[in-house]
Amino acid sequence: MHYPDYKKSSVDWIGAIPVRWHIVRGKFLFRHNKEINSSFQCDNLLSLTLDGVLRKDMFSADGLRPSDYKSYQVFYSDNLVFKLIDLENTQTSRVGIVPEKGIMSPVYIRLEGKINSFERYYFYQYYDLYKQHIFNFLGKGVRSSLSPSNLLEIPLAVPPLPEQHAIANFLDRKTAQIDKLIHAKERKIELLVEYRASLINQAVTKGLDPNVEMKPSGVEWIGEIPKHWETRRNKHVFLERNDRSVNGDEELLTVSHITGVSPRSEKHVNMFLARTLEGYKHCAVGDLVINTMWAWMGALGISEFDGIVSPSYNVYQLRNADYLPRYFDYLYRTPNHVGEIMRWSKGVWHSRLRLYPGEFFRMSTITPPLPEQTQIVDFLDRKTKQIDELRSNEEATIKLLKEYRQSLISQVVTGKIDVRGEV
Repeated sequence: MHYPDYKKSSVDWIGAIPVRWHIVRGKFLFRHNKEINSSFQCDNLLSLTLDGVLRKDMFSADGLRPSDYKSYQVFYSDNLVFKLIDLENTQTSRVGIVPEKGIMSPVYIRLEGKINSFERYYFYQYYDLYKQHIFNFLGKGVRSSLSPSNLLEIPLAVPPLPEQHAIANFLDRKTAQIDKLIHAKERKIELLVEYRASLINQAVTKGLDPNVEMKPSGVEWIGEIPKHWETRRNKHVFLERNDRSVNGDEELLTVSHITGVSPRSEKHVNMFLARTLEGYKHCAVGDLVINTMWAWMGALGISEFDGIVSPSYNVYQLRNADYLPRYFDYLYRTPNHVGEIMRWSKGVWHSRLRLYPGEFFRMSTITPPLPEQTQIVDFLDRKTKQIDELRSNEEATIKLLKEYRQSLISQVVTGKIDVRGEV
């Protein structure tokens, strides 16, 4: 339902507003007041997150923590809180409404409403500005930030106070419904990911026949395997490949724990590239490539491309046609196998672990007969494709729900939709 009459506003991102509404700068609606926790009068630690303002454990070891919290600000219920530094980062939280008294970072901006300002309504309007990247557009300075005075100069759409309450109540209810749907979709994706991993692990370590006779593998992390399968040292399955590019003209490949082996040209990241790729290692279709530095995270995979990789990577060829590359791509990227790689990796620090060829060749691997490797790969290719399609559909639905949620907020807080009669 729309309002019967509109008038043009002076603000581009607001557009036309109902005739009974006004455009007012934030400084006439809010005051900036910074109350420092100097005497440590409050110990309820809060943080502005993408999920709103949440409690945090003051004594947790995760993340950066100050030596004390006496420089933190005190916030009160229904205050608006803003994080308006480093505005180039569009993926972080920017605005929230405080649910209870607590302390937060000294770099946050605290606004408290004046008379006839219903904070929950303005939270949604400021949230809309955040989602429209208005803060980013207005930000100034080397690190792109907005000061409290800058923030309070931003014009806002101001309905009569009863409408502010109606709008906030409507959006509270509708966004809660949408968020519940999004949460259900996200949980379904989590279950699909878990099912996919379980399906792969079962197939590559136990086979496809649930009634097959089993035997101990002799390797702790593998456990039992079908009686007719074998385990072999990697040195009997792989050969190290170390031939180098003469001129570096081949396709440059990279390896990650998410995508396995893929062309560097497909990666949308800013990474340093060597002046020349001469001396980079050759890699062929079917080779196993391991990112030595990140093997403990699962950064490895069987290549589907001919190309070259960093000299710091390790490249291994399967010894003969008894081994199907795709089977080992599934096997080597299972969590249990990645855990075994971590056990064999060397280094003082966890983040500096390296898997060197000597240790790799001492590791054991599961080797079903070739016909079963083919059956397992065909089965997993088919099943994972179905699972991935389901996941893609759920992700597309989540995207649409989030777009609808934001569009609804924007339309309502700028008066494009009349919710006064909604219950």
